[in-house]
Amino acid sequence: MLLSTLVYIFQMKLKKRLLILLILPLMAFSMHKYYISLCEIEYAESKQAVQIILGIFIDDLEVVLNKEQASKLNLATEKEPKNINAIYLKYLNNNFKIKINNTAKPYRFIGKKYDDDIVRFYLEIPNISQLNSIEVFNTSLVNEFENQQNIIKIKVNKLNKSYYLDKNNISCLLKI
Repeated sequence: MLLSTLVYIFQMKLKKRLLILLILPLMAFSMHKYYISLCEIEYAESKQAVQIILGIFIDDLEVVLNKEQASKLNLATEKEPKNINAIYLKYLNNNFKIKINNTAKPYRFIGKKYDDDIVRFYLEIPNISQLNSIEVFNTSLVNEFENQQNIIKIKVNKLNKSYYLDKNNISCLLKI
């Protein structure tokens, strides 16, 4: 009797553990996903240029661009459209803007690089001989994802400053 009771308890504990091991991974799919982009801006005084690297999760950007383009773009695959850089540049021009010394400045699209699940855009604003202020407007993904955060890191000489932008706060200003 005692042996059968111990076997029963052991089986019940084993079933509970197996159930937990099966359910836990399924719960991970329902957990909240973080929506983040990272923009690194650096003033290269020797080149008189503002250099920008903007990293965005490919799957999040694809959701937005698929809606805008009314088609499936298949980003970062062999099936992505040949004009993808033009599509990216249009999106960036609409959602990422910079003012240097209180003047809106266009940036050059140097290129992009896919890095695992992130696309990194390389941008540059040339001919900046003096930098007194930099203002960044970033609405990337905020209309699609309620909890989107766009992190901006600015480095000018020895000054490093970080900003956290979201749907309610779409810009930041650094005065040097």
